[in-house]
Amino acid sequence: MAGFLTEFKKFAVKGNMVDLAVGVVIGAAFNKIVDVLVKQVISPPLGFLTAGIEMHDLAWVLKAPETNAAGEVVDPGVVIGYGLFLEALIDFLIIAFTLFIVIRFINSLRDKAEDAGDKTVPTPKDIQLLTDIREEMRKMNGSAPAAPPADPAPGQAPA
Repeated sequence: MAGFLTEFKKFAVKGNMVDLAVGVVIGAAFNKIVDVLVKQVISPPLGFLTAGIEMHDLAWVLKAPETNAAGEVVDPGVVIGYGLFLEALIDFLIIAFTLFIVIRFINSLRDKAEDAGDKTVPTPKDIQLLTDIREEMRKMNGSAPAAPPADPAPGQAPA
């Protein structure tokens, strides 16, 4: 049992697990923001443009509900409510677009950080150390740095 708890502790405190937990909490908060944005900011103008119809009330009535003389529902009828689906679709599109922008920004930062010719981004110490070791090994072996392979001329197969 002690081995199981030790293994679980190692698993739970890994960086990836903590990052995932933070991502879930932030995602839940972001979902609430998007939900309010759709229901309180986007839906009211759409309702105004559609003659006051609330988006979440939109539905196709295939068979109208039937009531008796007392006003009690005898047959609930068949109603396909597509308004909530439209709200969920707008939520999804906003979240997907936001994630696209965030990932695009992160990728641009990563590309900039990985560009060896860009001196505005400092090289991480471990990468610089490995580069220094490689250069020292080349000096010790008497070999020159290897040149990158030349691109073949258009229409020619690579060697």
